Amino acid sequence: MDRPQSTTDTSETAPQPVEPPEAARPAEAGAGHRRAAAQRLQMRQDLAAAAMELFATQGYEETTVDQIAAAAGVARRTFFRYFRSKEEAIFPDHDDTLVRVADLLASADYEEHPLDVVCRGIKEVLRMYASTPGVSVARYQLIRQVPALREREIAVVSRYERLFTRYLLGRFDAAEEIPPGWQRGGDDDSMLAEVSAAAVVAAHNHVLRRWLRAGGLGDPEAQLDHSFEVIRNTFWATAPRGSRRRGFGVAPGASGDTVTPDEASAISALSATPGGEVLITVARTDAPLDVVVDSIRAALGSPRSN
Repeated sequence: MDRPQSTTDTSETAPQPVEPPEAARPAEAGAGHRRAAAQRLQMRQDLAAAAMELFATQGYEETTVDQIAAAAGVARRTFFRYFRSKEEAIFPDHDDTLVRVADLLASADYEEHPLDVVCRGIKEVLRMYASTPGVSVARYQLIRQVPALREREIAVVSRYERLFTRYLLGRFDAAEEIPPGWQRGGDDDSMLAEVSAAAVVAAHNHVLRRWLRAGGLGDPEAQLDHSFEVIRNTFWATAPRGSRRRGFGVAPGASGDTVTPDEASAISALSATPGGEVLITVARTDAPLDVVVDSIRAALGSPRSN
């Protein structure tokens, strides 16, 4: 039950502020949210920097959470508001990056090839490391020395791989057409999704480690782009980069190669709409190609070639 409000107020209070116009409130709220997010990020970075410094000077096992908090100028309970353990303090940016990558996947144009979307997503992870080369190199050197941190790194990496696998499986499920030779709902869909996600993450890790071993020098994005091309050519030969699709159909000439009329006819037949009827024709293996084509045209009701 609500208590009745007092009709008098003998306490000294500051004058009540005038409410801002309705249109101004969302902008001010947004600015406040950005400031809070920036402060939170800064505190996470301060704690991570303090942890890295102590790990490097006195050893990982010898360093306690209390020491990390004291070095950052905060209380122990403040540390645990940002990290669940000292291991987690070594990887302070992955939670935010994972959210950013998930948003990128969710907002991607449906017409963009899903492998290109995943490649753009993993680039966000690489840029996270490249934004602070010195810290990334020091972290890499520390992780190599501490088995517990290597296990933690593996767990972090697996989160990206699962995210990419779910995205690719979702694209296969939503596709209106499928590549030639595939079975909808069969093993090929899930296998290619998992293999592609694992390959993209493995390529990122390979490029990242090579860059870290070089002291954070060079252009890792260019190296990663090259790795993406290898993956496309290996696993997605039927859907080269730049192809527009709903179900991975490839337009003749999409790969830049010259397509003969017969090849164009074959591609057109393979990418026909799912509602069309299926034509089965039988021909001798030694029959001339024009005879085979004429028999198909006759079955379809098309005029013979001259």
